[in-house]
Amino acid sequence: MADPVRRITLRPWMRDAATRRVMRALTAPEAEPRFVGGAVRDALLGRPPREIDVGTPLMPAIVIQRLTAAGIRAVPTGIAHGTVTAVTPKQIFEITTLRRDVETDGRHAKVAFDAGWEADAQRRDFTMNALSLDRRGRLYDYVGGLADLKAGRVRFVGDPATRIREDVLRLLRYYRFFAYYGKGAGDRAARAACRTAARLLPTLSAERVAAEILKLLAAPNPLPALRMMQADGVLKQLLPEAGGLTRLRRLVALEPQPDPLRRLAALITRNAGAVAERLKLSGAQRDRLAALLAKPAIALDGDRLMQRRALYRWGVALYADRVLLVAAAQRRSRSVAPLLRLARAWKSPRFPLRGRDLLAAGVAPGPALGRLLAVLEAWWIKGDFRATPAQCRAEMRRRLAPHG
Repeated sequence: MADPVRRITLRPWMRDAATRRVMRALTAPEAEPRFVGGAVRDALLGRPPREIDVGTPLMPAIVIQRLTAAGIRAVPTGIAHGTVTAVTPKQIFEITTLRRDVETDGRHAKVAFDAGWEADAQRRDFTMNALSLDRRGRLYDYVGGLADLKAGRVRFVGDPATRIREDVLRLLRYYRFFAYYGKGAGDRAARAACRTAARLLPTLSAERVAAEILKLLAAPNPLPALRMMQADGVLKQLLPEAGGLTRLRRLVALEPQPDPLRRLAALITRNAGAVAERLKLSGAQRDRLAALLAKPAIALDGDRLMQRRALYRWGVALYADRVLLVAAAQRRSRSVAPLLRLARAWKSPRFPLRGRDLLAAGVAPGPALGRLLAVLEAWWIKGDFRATPAQCRAEMRRRLAPHG
């Protein structure tokens, strides 16, 4: 085993009671756990971790046994690949047994849980993803990952083409890792392998592709990675509708915080239904993507009444999203702040009438009742939501009266 290349100062999350409790439960003679993955990279870069992954030489069944004995809930979320989730009130930990690949087919690997730390590092995709960190702050680096991380160099462990053939998803992970950690023009060998293997992307499941795209789009600035994907012929394989890199660049500069689905809407500009179907997005994601691109767009120059009507129709969050998208498309950054302030102050009024009011007035149940209720609500909206319940009922009676 290589000596630790350095010792780092323990980060706050490493000293947290929940972290110490989990690591203590997994510590056994000759089987000490280590932090792996993004938590290690974030610790070295001084960032708070988005998630905490732990590697262990212990077999999954023993992991479950030891966590349960320590009073920690253990969920076998990916037991076939050696992953157990430890659930504490404040933090979730993904714990994976060290492993080596026995057989790969480009989509899934058959693994054996008999690897040591160095063998486990050698099977990982990128050098910076092969770093491990023990609970005392000792960093282990078997493949030069620390130097690559510091240089912003996303580099495959071993031959890039071979690693991609083992699992084609690594092609997309390359660009995703570059979005978070990369600098410059990217690793030449890695990009060449990605260009060659781009034709294999259709062999991946839509769900895996969608997860990688949305993670990439959640990066603080995904534009450099997306431009590389475009130049390498990868983006057209995934999203032939992607024509909005300029609009996305403006959106990134405008938005208060990253939102991957909003950014996807800026990127594709059209055909939301086809994109949602190809990526097998969830029902909620499909509906939101369609609403983000629905016509007509928000009129940024519309008066306050028009904005209030749009807020009532779309709700605060979706209205704000659509304002940002239109402002990015029209290069209207100065229009954003006042409309977002209006949205934050908006208290949605409640239409005073319900179906029961029309039933009480003698309207028979059925489609005609729904149509009349919609007409009355449109009348109320046109009056800037000012009509009182009594005035709404009077308008209802007027419309129900003969020749009304």
